[in-house]
Amino acid sequence: MLTMRITGGRYCGRKVIIPEGNLEIRPAMDRMRESLFSIIGPMEGISFCDLFSGSGCVGLEAASRGASLVHLVELDRAKREIMEKNISWAQDDCEIKIFFSNVLKYIPQCKTVYDIVYADPPFPMSGKPNILELVQRRGMVIPQGQFIVHIPAAEEGQWPSSYRDLVLTDTRKYGRNMIKFYTREP
Repeated sequence: MLTMRITGGRYCGRKVIIPEGNLEIRPAMDRMRESLFSIIGPMEGISFCDLFSGSGCVGLEAASRGASLVHLVELDRAKREIMEKNISWAQDDCEIKIFFSNVLKYIPQCKTVYDIVYADPPFPMSGKPNILELVQRRGMVIPQGQFIVHIPAAEEGQWPSSYRDLVLTDTRKYGRNMIKFYTREP
């Protein structure tokens, strides 16, 4: 099996299992993930939701860096065994829970409000900007919290500079990938 390493925090260097040959899991590249968490900054005590979580690597990175609550949302139940194995070593320090659900159905029913909601939708998925709208309508992000999305750089023009109280505050390009940061205005 393939593995990736946690890039920072208390679990720095720990391996996260990535199912071999599973094209639907596109784990964030190490350098891009490390940059993402450097931009986010201190995470002690925050709540973090990882939409389209795949192996759970990004959520585990948040836990490693001090998040106290991490929710992983993944559609593919076949990933359960690997995800549970991956989170098993982090559960003593952080409340981590996996929700096996379609993200587009999870968001409207979500009862938690997070400091950070991170989305890494499958690149072939159409209508990705609808995720921003759903997150805003549901009020999933606290005031001054962030919605962060990883997309192909070619889709940059599809994303608005704001959607109601979620305002684009930063964009970073990593080759053919891009991360957009939206902050919820108070």
